[in-house]
Amino acid sequence: MPPTPSPNGRARSVEELNARIRALWPHRDARLSDGQRAEYHELLAELDRVERGDVTTAA
Repeated sequence: MPPTPSPNGRARSVEELNARIRALWPHRDARLSDGQRAEYHELLAELDRVERGDVTTAA
């Protein structure tokens, strides 16, 4: 699945991705909706690509 692009068209940083992941849970016992769960998995995949260096930034 392709990464969700950031609004400004550049690859998101690890910090940005971690912040988005943390924002999905308002508290530790929160449950994710199906849409939030899909977003979580997309963010994890994008984070993995960024950490491996598989992401190129747009010109």
